[in-house]
Amino acid sequence: MKRTLTLGKDSHEVELLHQDGALTLVWEGKPHPIDIREVEPGCYSILMEGRSVEVLLDPGKSPDLDSHAFRALVSGGIYEFSLADPRRALLAGGGVGAGAGGTLTSPMPGKVVKLLVAAGEAVQEGQTLLILEAMKMQNEYKSPSAGTVLKLYVQEGSTVETASPMVELTATEAS
Repeated sequence: MKRTLTLGKDSHEVELLHQDGALTLVWEGKPHPIDIREVEPGCYSILMEGRSVEVLLDPGKSPDLDSHAFRALVSGGIYEFSLADPRRALLAGGGVGAGAGGTLTSPMPGKVVKLLVAAGEAVQEGQTLLILEAMKMQNEYKSPSAGTVLKLYVQEGSTVETASPMVELTATEAS
């Protein structure tokens, strides 16, 4: 699964793929075969492109509940970084922005297993709109703001591709 790695002020798209018993790190779209071994709890030896690096991870707390923060000691340097699920970012700011109306789009291919709203229905911020099954996991998609469901582009049992429109919302105007 893809993750967004934030290192300082820089963000990178990363993904670990397990294929035919081998591990590949995809960094910004470029594949790199790697070998990772846990030497002791929290300490890893990583071999990539003929270079070996020892990484000592110290899990930290992230202010963002959808990401995981870490501190890594690599070759004598300390690096703080976080890993976040980009699907959360898409839901929070991609298809539907917080506090604004818009169209919720699918961040990945999947099957709609449950619709929990209907066109014309008022919804609250954080209310689950639908459940999408992708890669044998059920993912809840929530409204980023209070508003009204204008249109449903999907129905239970339908399949969607990445970036397919699913629900169109209008934001409730602030009083």
